[in-house]
Order: sequence, then structure tokens, then C-alpha cells
Amino acid sequence: MSIHRDMPALIAGRAIARQLISDLPLEDFQRAIVESVAEGWRVVSLFGSQDAGGTIRVYVVLADDCGSRLHVGSTALSNGEYPSLSSRCTQVHLFERELAEQCPVKVTGHPWLKPVRFQPPIFPRLHPGTVAAGRGSPSPGVMDFYQVEGREVHEVAVGPVHAGVIEPGHFRFQCLGERVFHLEISLGYQHRGVESALIGGPNRRSIHYAQTLCGDTTIGHTTAYCQVIEALAKCQKTARAQTIRAIALELERLANHVGDLGAMSGDVGFLPTASHCGRLRGEFLNMTATLCGSRFGRGLIGPGGVRFDLDVATVNSLLERLDLCGRQTRQAVELLWNASSVMARFEEIGVVSKAIAAELGLVGPAARACGLSRDARHDHPSGLFRFTHIPVSLWDSGDVFARAYIRWLEIQRSMDFIQTQLRSLPVGAISSAVGNLSPDHLAVAMVEGWRGEVCHVALTNATGQFERYKVTDPSFHNWSGLAMAVRGAEISDFPLCNKSFSLSYCGHDL
Repeated sequence: MSIHRDMPALIAGRAIARQLISDLPLEDFQRAIVESVAEGWRVVSLFGSQDAGGTIRVYVVLADDCGSRLHVGSTALSNGEYPSLSSRCTQVHLFERELAEQCPVKVTGHPWLKPVRFQPPIFPRLHPGTVAAGRGSPSPGVMDFYQVEGREVHEVAVGPVHAGVIEPGHFRFQCLGERVFHLEISLGYQHRGVESALIGGPNRRSIHYAQTLCGDTTIGHTTAYCQVIEALAKCQKTARAQTIRAIALELERLANHVGDLGAMSGDVGFLPTASHCGRLRGEFLNMTATLCGSRFGRGLIGPGGVRFDLDVATVNSLLERLDLCGRQTRQAVELLWNASSVMARFEEIGVVSKAIAAELGLVGPAARACGLSRDARHDHPSGLFRFTHIPVSLWDSGDVFARAYIRWLEIQRSMDFIQTQLRSLPVGAISSAVGNLSPDHLAVAMVEGWRGEVCHVALTNATGQFERYKVTDPSFHNWSGLAMAVRGAEISDFPLCNKSFSLSYCGHDL
């Protein structure tokens, strides 16, 4: 019997009563995860929650991309112990470390159980029988690191303070000469306690927490947050509001993809594209500011719709600017593909195989560059993407070139999409009323942010407030991909590999 297929199914942007969620014995719960991943499903979220009675319950959200369905299951931990699945399912490795850190749970048998964000536990109150070992909050980076032994093996520690304006993160390389044997990435310096702060909401601050989860993905995270609220409140959005949200999401993708191509060009010393794309990123950010007054889209999206409308003059101005910036972007980016010096640094550098990408559960451009067709706009569509289609951009070499070229493909398709939607913007209101949230429900939202899949899960209690709010930024899945990309490479390739993934520190650290 396939236990995972008997779990209740829902689609992204919808809610389900908690009484309908499969409550499985721990052994069956874990078997369902292993079997589903073996069949090609993915673990998109795994987290613990503590109810009013003190019971710790672990929830999993599994994605069946081919069927465009999400399956939810849970298990109660009667003795506060959770045997690790990491040796059988690599995708849960980081989720289990997070579980041990956030909840009064003893995760046993984990191969490398160490803090993820160095945070105090979200649920410090212990269930009877729970082992409270390791409940302290050590400082980021103060821990043991994996070491490769050998007389000529040396260790290179980079960060957390870096040269330039960059978020803090620590990278520990084990090398033989220039060859990298292993890279261990230690984050947590940007932890702000957002998930803890959202418990008990929604309130006036909740939308602001969502907007600042990851600054360059404001639209992606705010859209996911609002979809959770709307699912729990059974709110129907208008066509005009959905279209404006989708336009803003693709503008966010354009700005960041163009900026990343410029940054990658700068890393290999190719200044023509670097300088042009740096300027053009600003132009796309200014288009978002035209929508709402904020270059990052803060204040544009709210529960029930959007807060700013587009008049005819603004639409015409955006179309004119998009046309100009599109032509300039093409000229700047095509310089890359025609420069042999650039291709020598992009091709066959930082390779991640399709098999490794699937095993790790990579998402977004990093996954699509390895040949994995994963795009929430296609596989788990919500909002306007339920009614319109953007082709999934794929490449299969898994190297720096692939991660750059995927961005170029997506730039072109996002440009076409935005122009089409602006020319056919539906008439009508831009917002709908939002009522009270359904009590004792679970809602899941999945949005394809520019880095990849943004997943928000909310559990409400008997009064309709957040009992638990779980956020999974695409960087949470993809930092391990960067570590694998430099394995066997030269340490001098790391800056370029790092930029080709372009991951978020604060999005991971929450």
C-alpha cells in the first residue's frame, strides 16, 4: 500500500481542515516520505508544531509536480523523539536539523545534527518525556566543522565578514592545493525570528514581516503570505488584482535576473555587460516603483488584492520603457555569449548533475539549469498563472553557463508576459474584502519567486489565529547545491559559482 497516495491532496493557494489531514503513526509517516520521494515527489516543507496541550506534531507537505497536487500528513511524537530520515532521504537533512532547533524534539541518528540558524526554540515548553538536550542558543559559527584529514590538506575560512556590501555568511573549505574537497556553509547571522513573530497573527505587523522576509523577493513572499490569508478566509480575488500581482512578480524576476547576469559578468572581468546590466537592473526596479512607489514592491500587495491601480498613462509608459529596456538588455547580454573569454569561465565550471540536483531537492533556475523541469507557475499554478502559461526554461549542463543562460531565457519570457498582460489588463476592482480566518485549518501557498519556489504554510488554532507559520525560501533548498558545485573544483571558482546561484542569506535565516 502506498501510504503517501492516501494523504489528502490540495492545490497551492488552498486550505484544508486539520481534521482531514492524515494523522499517521511515526513509522508510517516516515515511510510515506521515503516512498513519495522515491517516486519523484518532493519535500517542500517539514516542520514541527506544538498545540495547546503541549503535544508536538510533525507535518510534511509533499509535492507531486506531475499531478499538480500537494499532499499533507502529520504524526504526533509521544515521547519527543524523531528518528532521522536523512540517510534514506537527503531532502529532509536540513529540515530535520531545523526541527531539532525549533522544537523540543530529540532527532536521533542524524549524520550531522547542528544548528541551522542558532535560534532559541520556537516552542520551548517541553512535552513530558522530551529530552531537553542542546536547548541553548550558541552563537553563529561557534561550532565544530567537518574536516578532511591529511598532511597536505589545508582549511580556508571565508567570512562571515566579506569585502564589499554583502550579507554575512561563513564558508569553510577543505582543500588540497587549489582543489576543493569539501565546502561547509554556515549561516544564521541574519536570523530575525520571523516565524516566531508570526505566531498569534495575523495582525498589523504580519504583512510587514512578510514583505521583509527577503528584501529582493518582496513580491514573491508577500504574494505567498496573502495567498495563505486568502485561502483561510475563502477570499476570491478579482482578475485585475491577480494580473497586477503577476506583472509585479515578473518585474521582480526581470530586475534580479538582469542584475545577476551583470554581476556574473563582473566576476569574470567582462565590464561591458556588467555595467549595462547594472544600470538596467535599476530601470526594472524603477518600473516596480511606478506601480506602488517602492522599487522593491513594498506596499503593493495586500490580503484581498493590490493597493495600487494602473491607469492608461502608466500602462503606456511601462510598455514604452519595457520595449526600450528589452532591446538594451538583449544587446548587453548577447555580448556574453559571443565572448570566448567569458565562455571559458562559464562552461564546465561549477557543475551539478541532474541526479544530485534531484537528490538535494534543488528548485528554481538552479534546478532548471540541471534539466529538472520545476517551476511552480507551471506545476502548482496559482493566481493568474492558473489561466495563462509561461513556458518552463530548461538547460541541462548544470554549470555556470546553464545558470546564466536560464536567466536569459526567463528574461525574454517574462518580458513577453508582462507586455501581453499590460495590453489586456482586465477591468474591475483591485481588491476584495477579507473575512476571518477559518479555525483549525492548514493552508499552503507556493509562488515561483525569481530564485525559485517560495512556500508558506499556516496552521490556525481554534480561534483562527496562527498556531504555526512556516516559511521555506528557495535558498533553503539551494545552498547545498552551491556546496556540491564547488566540490572537486578550484577554490578560485567559488566566487563565480556563488554568484551563479545568487542565494539569499536572510531568506534562509528568516
